[in-house]
Amino acid sequence: MRTLSNAVERGQIHHAYLFVGSRGTGKTSMAKILAACLNCERGPTTEPCGVCTSCLSIAAATSLDVAEMDAASANSVDDIRALRESVAYAPVSGAQKIYILDEAHMLSSAAWNAFLKTLEEPPPNTVFVLATTEAQKVPATVIDRCHRFDFQRPNAEQIAIVLRRAAAAESIAIPTEALMLLARHAGGSFRDALGTLEQLQTYSGGEIAVPDVLAVLGISDSELLFGLLDAVAAADPRAALLAVAGAVDGGRDVSAFIRELEAHARELLIVQTLGGSVPGELRLSPERDERLVEQAERAGPETLVRLLDLLAAALIAVRAGADARTQLELAVVRAARPDLDPSATAFAARIERLERGVSVAPPPAPATAPPPTADIPTPERIAADDAPANGKTTHEPAPAERAATPSPLPAPPPSAVPQPPATLTLETLLELWPAVLDTVRGANAMLGAVVADARPVELVGNHLVLAFAEDAAFLRRKAETGANRAALADALSHVTGASLSLDYELREREPLAQPAPLTEAELVRHLKDEFDAEQLADAHEESH
Repeated sequence: MRTLSNAVERGQIHHAYLFVGSRGTGKTSMAKILAACLNCERGPTTEPCGVCTSCLSIAAATSLDVAEMDAASANSVDDIRALRESVAYAPVSGAQKIYILDEAHMLSSAAWNAFLKTLEEPPPNTVFVLATTEAQKVPATVIDRCHRFDFQRPNAEQIAIVLRRAAAAESIAIPTEALMLLARHAGGSFRDALGTLEQLQTYSGGEIAVPDVLAVLGISDSELLFGLLDAVAAADPRAALLAVAGAVDGGRDVSAFIRELEAHARELLIVQTLGGSVPGELRLSPERDERLVEQAERAGPETLVRLLDLLAAALIAVRAGADARTQLELAVVRAARPDLDPSATAFAARIERLERGVSVAPPPAPATAPPPTADIPTPERIAADDAPANGKTTHEPAPAERAATPSPLPAPPPSAVPQPPATLTLETLLELWPAVLDTVRGANAMLGAVVADARPVELVGNHLVLAFAEDAAFLRRKAETGANRAALADALSHVTGASLSLDYELREREPLAQPAPLTEAELVRHLKDEFDAEQLADAHEESH
């Protein structure tokens, strides 16, 4: 805060300041430090003594010259009127009266209007400090009359410095790994980090270990995360499921574990992208950092990106009401076995694993029963089979050798989905439309229900018009959202092989054409052709 320091040293204090920043970044604390700088008996000074009567009263929140107001609860016009009446009085013991409005964005519009007059014509020796997390909710007329300071979120190293200083002041012994773990999980908040340190002191006394931090924060041991990522990178779904079971059996919250796994995969991706170096914000201990680099080298980028996508989808499903453990298990199995997923991302993951030499083997086939004993060839049968009838010596492979010779694999059955022609027409698209709907349902059941009633009605070039019934405006609006439009276009491209742009309409649609019923003569001819049958004269014709 170089600007504030210069203002204090030069005696150029403004009458109103706006401190903006996320929660726990020190806005209110800085306001109190500013008050101490202005009212210290040695002041104004940038280094308040901290031992004079004014400094002690400000630290204890008992100073009559420093008023702190929580605008989240005191946000009415009457509260601002009471503040304006208090402003009229001169400082009691210090040089300035400081008014700190915390959560200032919570003031009502009427309260802001009442407060604006005071900001325009402030009384002498009065300083207002407005602290807020949402500056966009503060009226522009108020912001124009304040000096604004933006508080940035501290990184883990900066929080660790504050924690280390606080631990030394309280005679708390805490190793570096536990300190960095605490700093990283503070979410960029000094207040949260110091509050958790105080909680840990109550939990474990003067010596804090890594297991204590894990227990208080409710986070998983890094061994679980490393083990699960190793299983995914090695294409071992069984080990991945066992790691999930270990986390659940250990009492971990599954949703929280998904987020921790997501954070771990993100760290690996960052280390990969940076060429194997661990940035400062991710460092915990030399041993853990080294292991992070080693795992980043083993896991391919496609695997990590796919895992992050699957975990994000799992969190969305959990918020929608799905079972958290099932979603986590599904995510890790699909990440470890991309051959189970027909998506393009999974296909890229399979290619990436082949390039790295990591095989994705299918599960072992069930054991079959051995053939009957009578069919097992004996040495005598082998010799008799090898002896030709004409006495010439030829060598035929023994049955065991013949069994070891690989036989050609049977040709795969043709796909149930019709293959798209070279030129796509509306008639062909109508034939393929059920396959398109099946593809959509497989990827997004909700979208499948939305477009189930839609029907292709026009196809000009690569522009397709889908029609909904006239009373289905809600379904049309749902289908027109960006994500649903893209998903349907992907399904059309997957089935037809054509890239189509979509448009939606509400119209009265003609019923699908039904084939005309066959006449008796056509039915007989169809049966004769289908079954190679002959027509027999009926009894009436034979009597004539």
